[in-house]
Amino acid sequence: MFLAVALGAFGAHGLRQRLSPDMLAIFETGVRYHVYHALALLVVAWVADKNPESLANAAGWAFTLGIAVFSGSLYILSISGIRWLGAVTPIGGVALLVGWVLLFLAAAR
Repeated sequence: MFLAVALGAFGAHGLRQRLSPDMLAIFETGVRYHVYHALALLVVAWVADKNPESLANAAGWAFTLGIAVFSGSLYILSISGIRWLGAVTPIGGVALLVGWVLLFLAAAR
């Protein structure tokens, strides 16, 4: 969460004058999903505490990978303009989806 908030502030204050509106929107999408899934990691921790043998740990790793790949690729794309990173972003999105499925299964048990 710290990193998500710091990057959000950096985008709002440090990048607003440096990036085009389209690239700033891409950066902000990365921050938004980063925040959502950092919060999801708190839920993962709670579920894993209640049932350490659950799929919650796998969900946590999926969320972490998803944040790194989805949000990370959007951060780098928006700042650098390297367009091929847009092709990597969906891999992170799939990891985030897998994390939600695993968290649901862990919580349902």
